[in-house]
Amino acid sequence: MNKIVLRAEDLDGFLTGTDKANLSRMNNLYKGTLACFSKLSITRYAVEQNREEENLIQLYNEMGSLMQELCKDEQNIWVYPFQSPQESHSEASRVIAKLRDHRTGNEEFVYYIQRAYEMLFKLAYGGMPASNKNYLLVQTPVNVPVQNYAVHKINNIDNKIENTVMCVMLRGALLPSMILSKEIEEYSSHGYVTPFALFKICRDDSKHENDMEYILDLDKSYFRLESLDGKDLIFADPMNATGGSLVTVIKYLLEEGIKPKSVSFINVIAALKGALRVVRALEHCTVYTLWMDPALNELAYIMPGLGDAGDRINGRDLPERPRNIIQLVADYGANIARLYRKQLREIEDTVLGTGK
Repeated sequence: MNKIVLRAEDLDGFLTGTDKANLSRMNNLYKGTLACFSKLSITRYAVEQNREEENLIQLYNEMGSLMQELCKDEQNIWVYPFQSPQESHSEASRVIAKLRDHRTGNEEFVYYIQRAYEMLFKLAYGGMPASNKNYLLVQTPVNVPVQNYAVHKINNIDNKIENTVMCVMLRGALLPSMILSKEIEEYSSHGYVTPFALFKICRDDSKHENDMEYILDLDKSYFRLESLDGKDLIFADPMNATGGSLVTVIKYLLEEGIKPKSVSFINVIAALKGALRVVRALEHCTVYTLWMDPALNELAYIMPGLGDAGDRINGRDLPERPRNIIQLVADYGANIARLYRKQLREIEDTVLGTGK
């Protein structure tokens, strides 16, 4: 079997002593929230409930302030509420709240994932200086008294986005990668459709956060090494818990002599520990996240998190019959297929080996 394995202790080796002390501070704060959760789940009295809700709000404000303090000097960690104008914070908070809510069903969850990645694209590329202005000339449906056209001036960021490759690591990242690729296509003056690279990587869920292993299965991955050299690699993974999967893939590419121009890790939610591990382990890598969560549990899941993003986007696989990439794409249905038809064609060409 052709597999690459990275262990949690290797990841923790990238963290500094200061990082570990700050993560310990954050974990202690989150332990206080767990005590509030326990009381809220059993209390029957409004007075006690109000008191615990106030305690919880205060703890979350303290954790938010600490995360902002820790990230302010980290040039390669961009958190939407820390970077965007104050009036934009509420929008991000509402989107994350809907994604977290256990009552949010599959179709609504996908809708909010799409909204999240539109916001993340603006975080990653909206603030980039444009090399110049460009114009879109659009033919409209109005043809009386003559055919009408509209002209729209846009920022030209082609040099920022037309060297990109979408890299997919986990099944839950497939649709987010298609969404982000579609954003790139829309913002490109030439309708650039990103190539795709598909990596089959998983965590060993029999292990815990402190001894976790990340396993890259090269036999079930689909990519051409030479097509990644000198490229701006984008990983659109909705959840960054530990950073282990990304570090495993990039370390493998580097050992094979591949030198990406840049690496962008674009997450809906990132754990503080996962974000720090990534930027410590990898040069020229930037984390962009819509929201930052404070802690991991012993199984390496984000707390408070939002559950398994892959299952909530794609539905659950049967353990005895997990779907492959083509089956997963087929299950997205006609609406997704029509909207992301160019992205799907790139993915099919990558998997089936029919691409250029």
